[in-house]
Amino acid sequence: MSVLPPVLPSGPLTGPLAVDIVTDRVAWDREVLALGGHPLQLWGWGEVKAAGAWRAHRLRVMLPGGATAGLAQVLVRPLPAQFRALSYVPRGPVVAHRYGGETAKVVYGVGDDDTRAAVSQAVTDWCRENVGGVGITLEPDWPAGTRLELPGRRYAPNQILIPSTLILDLTKPADELLAGMRKSTRYEIRKGSRAGLDIRRVTDDKEVLRVLDVYKETAERAGFAIHSDEYYLDVHRSLGDKSVLVATYVDDVPACFAWCVNSASTSFLLYGGGNDAGRKATATAPTYWRTIEIAQEAGLVRYDMNGLLNDGISEFKRSFAQHTDELVGSIDVPFSRWYSTWNSALPTAKKVVRKLRGH
Repeated sequence: MSVLPPVLPSGPLTGPLAVDIVTDRVAWDREVLALGGHPLQLWGWGEVKAAGAWRAHRLRVMLPGGATAGLAQVLVRPLPAQFRALSYVPRGPVVAHRYGGETAKVVYGVGDDDTRAAVSQAVTDWCRENVGGVGITLEPDWPAGTRLELPGRRYAPNQILIPSTLILDLTKPADELLAGMRKSTRYEIRKGSRAGLDIRRVTDDKEVLRVLDVYKETAERAGFAIHSDEYYLDVHRSLGDKSVLVATYVDDVPACFAWCVNSASTSFLLYGGGNDAGRKATATAPTYWRTIEIAQEAGLVRYDMNGLLNDGISEFKRSFAQHTDELVGSIDVPFSRWYSTWNSALPTAKKVVRKLRGH
């Protein structure tokens, strides 16, 4: 069942916004879910990153009367020498909704322009005062063209998550989603259903490790780097039931998988892959489709394919719909005169971005 976001009072935002640090995991996740926040804003994702070089700060932005205007899980990475630190808000901040006059359509995780700007400014100011360093990168889950009045803002030269993506509308019935796919993808999904493919949701650590063998084979074949087994086990453990890992088995051995992380509104695709056995069984599309079904069954409203490039993986993602979606992308607010040097001249900058993009 989906969770409707709270609604703030109508009228202009008045008075300074307060920022409170949240240290209670249950309270934080409850608010992120209630506001329709993105799964990368859940506590568990911050824990995954904090196991490495990052620190996670969970900020609640409040109106003078105490109502929550927004939330931001800020990841902070120490940087060498004069650069000091980088603040990053993945798919955030999350903002509450305000209605004035006629009731507006509810769009998960997206408030009005004034609330977005006020919350973003409060988060930016907190990071400038309490973290410092080269600056902050905000990466909201908002559509391209969203107006954001934020002094000093600029589009980041080093994008982290790819702003071009494919987002499926899970409020549509399954038949309508299938009808919007390429014929070959729709055929493979229906063929998999008729063939009775052994598609399972994976929850056991030992099975996660078996699935990772498929990912290693995929990475070697495609030529991209992946993390250690422990990193992915940490994702699985830290996100708990919000981690949705689905695998297709051939002769009781994992052959294809798709791995999402879910909030109350959004399913976000993290990883996927397959081996020769999976391809021979035409299991890829049915495996991904099962993660979409799980999201629909849970009442989620969006399924985000997590970025489109000009590669084979993205071509497969595009087969699930006849449209693409553009988000606002990475927005930087510099704090230091070293910001330009960091982005343009330091190899470490690109290394950090690559690590972020690989989650």
